[in-house]
Amino acid sequence: MPQAILLQDVEALGEKGSVVEVSSGYLRNYLLPRKLAEAATKGSLEAAVRRREAAERAVREAVDRARENAELLGRTVLTITQQAGDDGRLFGSVTSQDIVDAIRDARGIRIDRRKVALEDPIKTVGTHMVTVEVAEGVTATVKTMVVAA
Repeated sequence: MPQAILLQDVEALGEKGSVVEVSSGYLRNYLLPRKLAEAATKGSLEAAVRRREAAERAVREAVDRARENAELLGRTVLTITQQAGDDGRLFGSVTSQDIVDAIRDARGIRIDRRKVALEDPIKTVGTHMVTVEVAEGVTATVKTMVVAA
C-alpha cells in the first residue's frame, strides 16, 4: 500500500501533515485530484517533517509572546477618564472596547474586545480589576482606574 502525506484534514484518515497508508486507487482517484494529499516520497516526507517542526516552533513562540504580554499587562495600570457626577457614577460606562483601546495606547498590544472578561460595563469611578485573555489559556489581570473628568 502506498503512503500519502495529508495536505488538509481528512475526516476518515487524519489531520494535516500526517503520513497515512491508503490504497493506490484511493490516492490516485480521490486524494490527489482534490489536492487533499500528496504521494509520500523521500523528499516529500522530509519536507513534511520540516513543515511540522516549523509549525510547532511557531506555536511555541506565539505562546511565549503571549506569556510575556500577559506578564507586562499584569504590571500595567490603566487610567480611563470619563465624565462623572458628584456621586461617582459615570455619565455612560467603560466598556470592554474602552479597555482594549487603553491597552493598545498604553502598551501597543492588540487584543480582541471579546477577550476582555467584563460581566457588566463599569459605571462607577474607582479601581477595578479586569481579566483579559491574551491568548488561548493565557490570561492577565489588569488594574483599571476610572477617574472623573
